[in-house]
Amino acid sequence: MLKARLPAETPELPSVTPVWPGAELQEDEIWDLYGIKFDGHPFLRRILMWDGFNGHPMRKDWKEAFFEEEGKPFSSRWPEGHHAWAEDRVPWHGNVNYPDHFDPETWKEPVTFEAVQDEPGGNGNGRLHTQRIVVNMGPHHPSTHGVFRMVATLEGETIISLKPVMGYLHRNHEKIGERNTFIMNIPYTDRLDYLSSMSNNLGYVLAVEKLMGIKPPERAEYIRVIMAELTRVCSHLWSIGFLLNDLGAYFTPALYTIRERELILDLFEEASGARMLCNYMRFGGVTRDLPTGWLEKCNTVVFDRLPRAIDELERYLTNNEIILARCKGVGYLSAEDLVRYSVSGPMLRASGLQYDIRKVEPYSIYDRFDFEVPKFDGCDVYDRYRVRMFEVRQAVKIVQQALKQIPEGEIQTGKKAYQVRVPAGEAYARIEAPKGELGFYIVSDGKPNPYRYRVRAPSFINLNALEPMCIGYKIADSVIVLGAIDIVLGETDR
Repeated sequence: MLKARLPAETPELPSVTPVWPGAELQEDEIWDLYGIKFDGHPFLRRILMWDGFNGHPMRKDWKEAFFEEEGKPFSSRWPEGHHAWAEDRVPWHGNVNYPDHFDPETWKEPVTFEAVQDEPGGNGNGRLHTQRIVVNMGPHHPSTHGVFRMVATLEGETIISLKPVMGYLHRNHEKIGERNTFIMNIPYTDRLDYLSSMSNNLGYVLAVEKLMGIKPPERAEYIRVIMAELTRVCSHLWSIGFLLNDLGAYFTPALYTIRERELILDLFEEASGARMLCNYMRFGGVTRDLPTGWLEKCNTVVFDRLPRAIDELERYLTNNEIILARCKGVGYLSAEDLVRYSVSGPMLRASGLQYDIRKVEPYSIYDRFDFEVPKFDGCDVYDRYRVRMFEVRQAVKIVQQALKQIPEGEIQTGKKAYQVRVPAGEAYARIEAPKGELGFYIVSDGKPNPYRYRVRAPSFINLNALEPMCIGYKIADSVIVLGAIDIVLGETDR
């Protein structure tokens, strides 16, 4: 953790990208949301807000249109309940505040980030002469995995530059998080990586529990691990299915992986009341105990159904000639470069680095379970697929052990409460989420709302490696390289 005190009027720092290229997107984000400039940054730009946005919204002196109060619940809603929509109070103006000298009538969004050079390709030895062109890919689903755009500079079909463009789904999750009470943020974390709701809950409650100095009961710890590892199975199966879709295998293989995922979502729904956005974990435990018969159903899924389904899936895919031809050697990036670009999760383990937070810095009760961290050294899309298949097996293995060991007892430390007082202080908690290191940084000043709320989103930070993994490959390869990063735009944009 690095801290620096800066003047509010002219905040400026030297960029760390010459040392750590993985800071590029994060410095863009800090400039965009906090207004801090970074000298020496390769291309400092707005990344989540659009160019016509006025101000830097995470600053405490920034107020949005129709601002009511600094913290929720707003008095207009509770306890009096005499609420009127802000838009109804000011129906014709004030909802968009443009910067000085900005004319929305004449503004046009930049098409590209760099001048297109009219340089012929080829060397005159029978190769075609080509010109460099810029192609905008996206935002459209499913090939860009949501509202995400890739600006690719091509020579023929070969990529020589590729810039990620995001922010189309930005909701300013962290600003909302600083207005919410601590407990109100739990369902908002569901909507980050909305395929990994339970994992998101876990990362956030661990950070707040650090500040509160509390620990869940034994039974709650086991339930948390079971839910987090079932989430890993869901997320990886989804990723594998859509990688096949990116390869042009239509939708049948994706549906095949979704079939198994649906069984797990049935379990989530029975325990939490929701299939995807579960809102299940609480500070000091979980919101409710497992219903009668749930453990028996889970046993059937993880001891009988999933192992057979994984075997069958691997028989179809691992030595499939299309997957081998399109994925082996594609999207190569060395382990050293992946570290430089701040990449975490399955991509790192597919480069030979057995780095898994559950092993190197165990949280919850992960140190009680026997499981392996995969290690493949292909550094390509193929080994990123193999790592996820391996991790699905290991996640099932962890759940099997947890089901055998889970004790009876309480599922919550202390009484259930709709409001908590979190002592003043700061805490960072990180977990090995399906997509990499998911971290929550919380600052409390003793009030009902976080003073600072910050999410380290692996989908966002792993995109630092997208361009270096695409350069030199064909335009068709960029789709599967992006798919192997396995982003979810709710987490990327927040």
